Amino acid sequence: MSDKEKILKTLSTLLETGILTANDIKKELITNFKFKKDDIVNKLDLVSRDEFKILKKLVEKQDLKIKQLSKTKKVKKS
Repeated sequence: MSDKEKILKTLSTLLETGILTANDIKKELITNFKFKKDDIVNKLDLVSRDEFKILKKLVEKQDLKIKQLSKTKKVKKS
């Protein structure tokens, strides 16, 4: 092998190693961001869509009941 080929081979090896390292860093950052996102979501104590819909229906029923009771109370006062 000539000196030029050795230099090119060494450079290509270094570049490949650098690319692999960059990919590893990218994967590590993505993983860290996913864990951070999950941590923040857990701290917010969010509810699922199903739980939200159930609670919304319950509140609507209670609101309707309160309105009905308010109407009957007004009628009794008169």
